[in-house]
Amino acid sequence: MKILVCFVAGAGAGIGTGFAGMSAAAIVSPLLMTFLGIPAYTAVGVGLASDVLASAVSAYTYKKNKNLDIKNGLVMMACVLVFTLVGSWVSSLLPNTVMGNFSVFMTLLLGVKFIVKPVMTTKETMESVPKKTRIIKSIIGGVLIGFICGFVGAGGGMMMLLVLTSFLGYELKTAVGTSVFIMTFTALTGAVSHFSIGEMPDLATLILCMVFTLIWARIAAVIANKAKPKTLNRVTGIVLLAISAVVLAVNYIF
Repeated sequence: MKILVCFVAGAGAGIGTGFAGMSAAAIVSPLLMTFLGIPAYTAVGVGLASDVLASAVSAYTYKKNKNLDIKNGLVMMACVLVFTLVGSWVSSLLPNTVMGNFSVFMTLLLGVKFIVKPVMTTKETMESVPKKTRIIKSIIGGVLIGFICGFVGAGGGMMMLLVLTSFLGYELKTAVGTSVFIMTFTALTGAVSHFSIGEMPDLATLILCMVFTLIWARIAAVIANKAKPKTLNRVTGIVLLAISAVVLAVNYIF
């Protein structure tokens, strides 16, 4: 049962990370809570830990295909890292039922957005935005994203993708690549703070989730970088809708 739950969680989380830059905790956490009885705060920690290697291998794949903006992502990452700690501390004070609902809403909303209104911005248009404007927007977005990432564990990736595509005007592949690059460090910070404030999870569950998420994230990232922009938008939207449907089913049916 444990292996099956971790495999399903890892597959869903990995595909979501590789295609859309979402946090693994979006699907790992509710599945672990529902089927393995792991406390919400610890489950989010496992999801964030699973996200570290998955985001790193996805970021490497996007960088290899020149779809990663490291320079402009560093400013946002600095703000995200600081406020991830703040969000993580605040979430430790709240009951289980409060955590995670926001991320499901964000996943559903973005899934619909990518299908109905695809992100077709080109790299030329993206790079035409003044550097000063991009820095200011990165700071504002980073503060908000960091707090949400630490607070619910699963909302950071979705918020980051929304900010990068809609607020900063990134084209989709570069947005996802930059998102998973930042998420590598925010997930690590979030996981460490969760385990430090809370308790360490079952080691077997942690390892299984990390391995399965890593494998599927690599597969999804390779496919995403070869896809055409319009196709990638649709696939990303479908993946996000499918994941939100699974999470809602887990939360309200099981």
